[in-house]
Amino acid sequence: MIIDSHCHVGKGDCLTDPANTSASLKNYLQQAQWAGINKTILLPALNNTYHNLNKKIAAITLRWPQKFVGFGMIHPVNDRGNEKDVIEKIVKEYNLSGLKIHKYDGHINRQICSEAAKYNLPILYDVMGDVAHVELLAQEFPKVNFIIPHLGSFADDWKAQQYFIHILAQYPNIYTDTSGVRRFELLMRAYKSAGPNKIIFGSDGPWLNPEVELFKIKAMRLSKDHLQMILSQNIQSLMAQVKRLV
Repeated sequence: MIIDSHCHVGKGDCLTDPANTSASLKNYLQQAQWAGINKTILLPALNNTYHNLNKKIAAITLRWPQKFVGFGMIHPVNDRGNEKDVIEKIVKEYNLSGLKIHKYDGHINRQICSEAAKYNLPILYDVMGDVAHVELLAQEFPKVNFIIPHLGSFADDWKAQQYFIHILAQYPNIYTDTSGVRRFELLMRAYKSAGPNKIIFGSDGPWLNPEVELFKIKAMRLSKDHLQMILSQNIQSLMAQVKRLV
């Protein structure tokens, strides 16, 4: 079983970067098929508001539940004061299985974390290299599982990634995904320091090729048990903890 835990879909509204312009699944689906990926977690492209894309992802996952799972997004600035309603809709109405926040929109806040904690909702938080405050999150919200993608930096900030590996190994509620990690030795260091139970396969599709990203995991030459943890079991375990009746 292979689950790609990080793939975007939909139109963005800023038009300054691929991440906030357009994410089409057309090429991704063929690439995922070639790679042998069984299921994909869909995330919205970056926007000033995520209501429509959260709703779109909910519709996709409802129509093709065997292929897709959805994480909803919340905007830390534009949704301030409405965190309870937004997250409740993501979980109860849209039946999504996680929450995504991107520091491009603004820093995560206490209210978002508190509301996510009510539902045991995993939070995928792209910190854009600002890894130091991840330690604060881990300490303040020990019951919230945080997935920090790219080993903390899509921009390949190796200093931030090295520092993050120490946090990953120290705190049981901190995880990472492998998407966009270019320095293979750092990926191996994360595995050896934190263990296979803290690492989750993700591609950051459709902008990165899932087959290429998957090859990095296979190149680690892991045991069958450890490989399966990274490819599916870790993310399945986090999503299985979500409580929808709160």
